[in-house]
Amino acid sequence: MTKYPIGEQDFKNVRDGGFVYIDKTSFIETIIKEGGKYYFLARPRRFGKSLFLSTLRYFFEGRRELFDGLHIGSSDWDWKEYPVLRLDLNRERYIEPDKLDDVLDKIFRDWESKYEIDVKDINPAQRFETIIQAAHNKTGRQVVVLVDEYDKPLVSNLSNEENFEIYRAKLASLYSNFKSSAEHLRLVFMTGVSRFSKLSIFSDLNNLNDITFDNNYADVCGITESELLENFGTGIEQLAHEEDTTFEGASYLLKENYDGYRFAPKGSEIYNPWSLLNCLAKKSMGYYWNDTGMPNLLAESLKRIGADLKKTFDTYCREDELKGLDLQNPMPIPLLYQTGYLTIKDYNRKLRQYRLGIPNKEVKSGLFNFLLPYYVSCRRQTPNAAVDGIVTNFILGNPEEALISMQTYFAGIDYQLKIDNENNFHNAFFLLMDLIGLDTETEVHTSDGSIDIKVETPDYIYIIELKYDHDADSALHQIEGKQYARPFRSDERKIFLIGVAFSSATRCIESWRIKQL
Repeated sequence: MTKYPIGEQDFKNVRDGGFVYIDKTSFIETIIKEGGKYYFLARPRRFGKSLFLSTLRYFFEGRRELFDGLHIGSSDWDWKEYPVLRLDLNRERYIEPDKLDDVLDKIFRDWESKYEIDVKDINPAQRFETIIQAAHNKTGRQVVVLVDEYDKPLVSNLSNEENFEIYRAKLASLYSNFKSSAEHLRLVFMTGVSRFSKLSIFSDLNNLNDITFDNNYADVCGITESELLENFGTGIEQLAHEEDTTFEGASYLLKENYDGYRFAPKGSEIYNPWSLLNCLAKKSMGYYWNDTGMPNLLAESLKRIGADLKKTFDTYCREDELKGLDLQNPMPIPLLYQTGYLTIKDYNRKLRQYRLGIPNKEVKSGLFNFLLPYYVSCRRQTPNAAVDGIVTNFILGNPEEALISMQTYFAGIDYQLKIDNENNFHNAFFLLMDLIGLDTETEVHTSDGSIDIKVETPDYIYIIELKYDHDADSALHQIEGKQYARPFRSDERKIFLIGVAFSSATRCIESWRIKQL
């Protein structure tokens, strides 16, 4: 029976427990051959960063028996034991400003006992410096420092500026030891979700190797297509049986829902390991990553700057824009990328630009469900039948009835979360149409302009133009005047042109005009 290492972050437990292990030890060999001292890797949550750090720990502790049969196991590494200090900051939520001090005190006490250090009344940064020096002097070997989720105290306080600044100052002081204690260090490897532009470590360490976008490390976390097929064939077969489909059908479901991440210009597409392993272990398709939490700041920043969601979820940006995250101006694109809701879809080497998009169906569903209440919040008495009516009538070719149902839905929008501008109306309409399962595209470009919303069903194509505080006739005239339907004339399906007008006075869909071609 296949044992899936769900939530297992200790390399020794994975190996001794007989869990499936995807061999990532070739990346350790790359690190050794490069001879670098300072490394930084950013990846979204639940992507295997902690397990990789644990693998580094046991490697530098000389535990060769754990690496038998793995890539690095046959290397000519001397397998000497180095002092390893693993600083795990992922264990708390850091709501109180002094929580970091408590976490560090507990970790440092263990190290101080191990290296026989007489604890004095000094601050955490000084204690850390003393520990690094003592470990080197006592063992005669330079120290390996592994920092797991270096940014957790900051990520936990993205919406609390006062706490954020307190933690920023404390972490900057703590990490300054990596420069001042350089002679005592063999390797420093830090992981996290975000790279904060105003944290001094990124400016102080001028030889920091940020491998976040490095092609050589693109697959260091996550599971590639070849790794999936090589290690989980039995699991895919079992999933196929439960889903009443073929091996190929089950593989498609996995790819559609959990694949699609890419972390470097030439990187492979990567499966989310958390969702993939949960799915195979439970033999059931589900949105497992979504259940691990979403940052409220994400929706708040999108709403605050009036982001056009359609364009945000298919956009271009430079690498330097993705690397830094500034609390005073948290732009949504780097926030979406660093938290895993956008990923690399393509790279233009000439322009040095990345094209970003939503990775997969799981992320899209979770993100849209999370964002919708920020644009549309229905009162409790709003009937679910309204949503059913939208779907059913679009599928059956009854756009008049579908829009009546949509009017009912929007009429239930909470007064406190009113749609107060044209952009929010477009966002709300877009999120709703996509979430209820209709095949929806936005900003569909034609030779004369772009279609606001295009909805396709097996038998019908709907071309929809949205207007805010303008009449529906002008929306329909725009569709006809710019010949938005011309690219679809050869399609055998029936085509409906629909102009929709939303009124800010009534906070509802006011009217619509429909024309069938």
